[in-house]
Amino acid sequence: MGCSPGDSQCFTDEKPAHSVTLTKGFWMGQTEVTVGAYQRFAQATGRGMPPEPKFEGRSLNPGWKDESQPMTMVSWEDAAAYCSWAGGRLPTEAEWEYAAWAGTAGPRYEELDAIAWYADNSGNEPIDAQRIWKQGVATYGARLRWNENRPHGVGQKQPNGWGLYDMLGNVFEWVADWYGADYYDGVSKSPDPQGPPGGEFRGLRGGSWFDVARHVRPSVRLRGLPGLRNYIIGFRCAREVIP
Repeated sequence: MGCSPGDSQCFTDEKPAHSVTLTKGFWMGQTEVTVGAYQRFAQATGRGMPPEPKFEGRSLNPGWKDESQPMTMVSWEDAAAYCSWAGGRLPTEAEWEYAAWAGTAGPRYEELDAIAWYADNSGNEPIDAQRIWKQGVATYGARLRWNENRPHGVGQKQPNGWGLYDMLGNVFEWVADWYGADYYDGVSKSPDPQGPPGGEFRGLRGGSWFDVARHVRPSVRLRGLPGLRNYIIGFRCAREVIP
């Protein structure tokens, strides 16, 4: 778990790389939870849909009509509630990363354009997002808006070796754990790590359609307040293996 050998782009909170033991099998959602699936949950529970996602004043899914898109604008609590309703739970950071690698060991499990929607390829035309990012945040947002960068329907890119789609890119995914920047220094080396016992932020994994390539790697860790709703954040569920 953590920064893979030879990866020069790792951030501090991805280090040190370390061995983790998962003692229990688990299932992982093949795709990120879709708008259509979440609509059924919202109707069944009376929870309602959140405001539709907008980026730089442009709607990314007007009226939530595209049911194949990954669900966004959901808080950590919303995501956890959906997974419970569906008979599962949010995956731990360790489970998520194990599922994302799918038995590989490099910085990514395949060529990025083949497996992920990220800033270079999620708009109308290919762009060099890293170069644009260096020009400034305001320029970056404006360029992505002009290029109509956006999330895409799930399952359109190549899956990883375990048949999981969009583990990288499209939208960041909530995980169960509290986020700890220095968590890898010791506690997470125990079997079945569950994250710090408390904190201010919850963990996010996987990168998104908005992000430069450096942020779209299995070991990248992001954080968000549990109540955060954002157009680049979604989720997928895990569940225990039932005989």
